[in-house]
Amino acid sequence: MTSIADSKPQVINLSPEEFTQLSNPPRLIDVRSSFEYAMFHAPYPTTVNLSLPRILMGGNSWLRRWVLPQWFQELSKDEPVALICLTAHRSPIAAKQLTKAGFTKVYNVTGGMMEWRRQGFPTCKGK
Repeated sequence: MTSIADSKPQVINLSPEEFTQLSNPPRLIDVRSSFEYAMFHAPYPTTVNLSLPRILMGGNSWLRRWVLPQWFQELSKDEPVALICLTAHRSPIAAKQLTKAGFTKVYNVTGGMMEWRRQGFPTCKGK
């Protein structure tokens, strides 16, 4: 029998609407390329860009310090993080990688930035 202590952290899916309604939204990590991010992204002060390839390479302990920014390396594994991409193909992969790395509160924004825009939520340009 599996106990709660033995269970692995799970990724929680949130629609863009559910994410925008959170009273205290978690850090939003946009896993698209820096070019895609600069074109448009969610206008939250906690939105940051960290591409999926960098997250995947960060799973290798030897590469981690070279490919992951300092702010990411210093994140508490218990700090809630949400992931978003363009169409929700990359963010679930990144979310799975973060749970494997020990993050305990991982959210995936379903539909990605395309759904975000389709639902009429604001975006901004630039870094």
